[in-house]
Amino acid sequence: QAPIKATCEDLSCKTGFPEDVHSAVVSRSVHGGQPLLNVRFQSCDGNKKIHFDSSEPEDFRVGEDGVVYAERSFQLSAEPTEFVVSAQDKETQQEWQMRVKLTPEPAFTGASEKDQRKIEEIVFPWQQYKHSSPLKRQKRDWVIPPINLPENSKGPFPQELVRIRSDRDKSLSLRYSVTGPGADQPPTGIFIINPISGQLSVTKPLDREQIASFHLRAHAVDVNGNQVENPIDIVINVIDMNDNRPEFLHQVWNGTVPEGSKPGTYVMTVTAIDADDPNTQNGMLRYRILSQAPSSPSPNMFTINNETGDIITVAAGLDREKVQQYTLIIQATDMEGNPTYGLSNTATAVIAVTDVNDNPPEFTAMTFYGEVPENRVDVIVANLTVTDKDQPHTPAWNAMYRMTGGDPTGRFTILTDPNSNDGLVTVVKPIDFETNRMFVLTVAAENQVPLAKGIQHPPQSTATVSITVIDVNESPYFVPNPKLVRQEEGLMAGSMLTTFTAQDPDRYMQQTSLRWYSKLSDPANWLKIDPVSGQITTTAVLDRESIYVQNNMYNATFLASDNGIPPMSGTGTLQIYLLDINDNAPQVHPKEATTCETLQPNAINITAVDPDIDPNAGPFAFELPDTPASIKRNWTIVRISGDHAQLSLRIRFLEAGIYDVPIVITDSGNPHASSTSLLKVKVCQCDLNGDCTDVDRIVGAGLGTGAIIAILLCIIILLILVLMFVVWMKRRDKERQAKQLLIDPEDDVRDNILKYDEEGGGEEDQDYDLSQLQQPDTVEPDAIKPVGIRRLDERPIHAEPQYPVRSAAPHPGDIGDFINEGLKAADNDPTAPPYDSLLVFDYEGSGSTAGSLSSLNSSSSGGEQDYDYLNDWGPRFKKLADMYGGGDD
Repeated sequence: QAPIKATCEDLSCKTGFPEDVHSAVVSRSVHGGQPLLNVRFQSCDGNKKIHFDSSEPEDFRVGEDGVVYAERSFQLSAEPTEFVVSAQDKETQQEWQMRVKLTPEPAFTGASEKDQRKIEEIVFPWQQYKHSSPLKRQKRDWVIPPINLPENSKGPFPQELVRIRSDRDKSLSLRYSVTGPGADQPPTGIFIINPISGQLSVTKPLDREQIASFHLRAHAVDVNGNQVENPIDIVINVIDMNDNRPEFLHQVWNGTVPEGSKPGTYVMTVTAIDADDPNTQNGMLRYRILSQAPSSPSPNMFTINNETGDIITVAAGLDREKVQQYTLIIQATDMEGNPTYGLSNTATAVIAVTDVNDNPPEFTAMTFYGEVPENRVDVIVANLTVTDKDQPHTPAWNAMYRMTGGDPTGRFTILTDPNSNDGLVTVVKPIDFETNRMFVLTVAAENQVPLAKGIQHPPQSTATVSITVIDVNESPYFVPNPKLVRQEEGLMAGSMLTTFTAQDPDRYMQQTSLRWYSKLSDPANWLKIDPVSGQITTTAVLDRESIYVQNNMYNATFLASDNGIPPMSGTGTLQIYLLDINDNAPQVHPKEATTCETLQPNAINITAVDPDIDPNAGPFAFELPDTPASIKRNWTIVRISGDHAQLSLRIRFLEAGIYDVPIVITDSGNPHASSTSLLKVKVCQCDLNGDCTDVDRIVGAGLGTGAIIAILLCIIILLILVLMFVVWMKRRDKERQAKQLLIDPEDDVRDNILKYDEEGGGEEDQDYDLSQLQQPDTVEPDAIKPVGIRRLDERPIHAEPQYPVRSAAPHPGDIGDFINEGLKAADNDPTAPPYDSLLVFDYEGSGSTAGSLSSLNSSSSGGEQDYDYLNDWGPRFKKLADMYGGGDD
């Protein structure tokens, strides 16, 4: 390769491109992303922000630094390629244009092998400055063609690539260096340069799959580090070698194809990748099928597109019921499938033949049988079994059953068992044996998906189901139910009301029709029913105003039972609509009222209340009785509506108090019913607003019966509580007194030491025989003792004393006397042990391992203790304090 040269004209400082047409020579093969040339743009102030564009953006791109890059890989034609580069000021939007002409590099011909191996020399473009003038003459930079270096080179290393030289090295001593990834940036040390000679070398083999190209920049400086030349860009492309085998994305590929597919049906696509350059033969793959298993019905059931990896069928006869799966071995080879130079790899394609509905379901029998008791629902009466050769638990295998005849009323349905695929004939509506004793159903079996084209359902896909209905004992039923009877209230007890009978639906069973009738519900206990005939009579007077009657209707429920096996019963409801009669007289409401003692204002509004209904109720007539005469003399009554009247004073003044005013009220029934109601009127003194002011008097006089009863109850309860409290206090005092009698004042635990019993004298009393404390076998038996000689602690022989006898239930106040009498008797008892003698408690046998207790004494056991605190316990402990707290004395 030879250096590329370019010229430019002298220009004054003018913003824009230095020339209108820019020519450059580049290599014929252009790779995507490859820098081609550098366009220069002059800016007088140097601060403009320039944006570059290309007229052919699909082929060329201009960077912000003016370097033109190839957007894609292509081959330049023999004719020059032209395009326009435009520059635009981002602030002022001013635009400049320049035409670029690219000429392909001429091919090398006639050069010897030695010349081809000669190291290329790259010369820095030169600059000449006129220091006396702002004008400068500058030789424009050229673009160095890329250096192509094959990967995996075996050396020797370092391997020389090019020599960088500046034409000013004749007059100056220069130093050369390179920068960029691969030189001074990671990965560092791949490329080195001799700083004196400018020789650029590579230090180790390159791998295109890791880094496909390197972009370096060469620099030339003098010995002082001053830049002598503008840096130049060097692009090193790593040429691909076929050093990578194809690799499948998956080692096992899974696909499906429906059975019965026609030739040419797409199955699946397998894909392999090659790390080598896909634009060269090293990365161009081809696919083929090495083997097929099984090989039936044809060894070549599938083929593969050698470029795309698409697998399709090429033969007919795919049948899942015969072959459910095919296994193919797929090979991918680079070098466009060249078996000699290409590298290969294999993968497995597993193709499952999916089921289609090419086998209809077939019944295992032509007729199925079942039976069902009448009136039963949700009962499975028959199981329909079918066979289907398709793949189980798929839509082509799952059966659906359809009744085509024999069930016009829809009493049956057929469900499918999801596990066994059987048809379950189920009753969904009750069946009456007396109406239908047998059903013959016609059933067809189908799949969830239609059969494949050209396949028909055979006769075995249809069957009949014969179902027998079993007669069972059914419950009697009342007709009608409920039964409505209209009857005037007041019907006397013992009157026949109606007949309520039931029917038995079992016409073909050997049983009596009915056994008995009984009453199930009768809230007011007004009715009874004859157990045989069903005749209903009254046992009490029917009353429409009873609390058991709602909206004039009284409901009673009766039971009818048969004697079948098992016995059955049915219920019926009798509804009695009670017609009202005028059997209730109207009453006044409210029962109490208040008015003033003067004539004005003194009106009282009252209302007539009648439990009867129209026409036996209002309108009502109100009047005052003739007797006593004071009623009409003091009061007057005026009806203001059909149900309301107004009572007022007739005289000007009536003394305050409570008055009983009788009022006669008559209803509109036929015949009329009337009653005299007492209205308790409280007459009081009133203020100008008509409010009572004589409160105390009215309240005292106006207490009603209910209020008086409530007050009395409260007083009684209060008295009972007081009485109970008094009784409890008395019992508590008696218990306290009894407790004090039982306890001696000196034995009070609050300020004394408790005395439980005394079993001998103190230490000052030494007149007893300590030998009695020795072991029993050392003591002489009674038989050898001389007559008349006894132990001091033995009980003397005397007559038993007479102790006072305590009554069975002594009075608590006599307890102290009882205890004192017992104490005197004990003191005078000669048979009791002497006060100062030893007490014999019990003989517990011989051979005791315990030693003698005679060596124990009080002075030795408590000698080391301090008993001075006994002086602080009071006079009761003075004796102990003198004995133990007196020091050495």
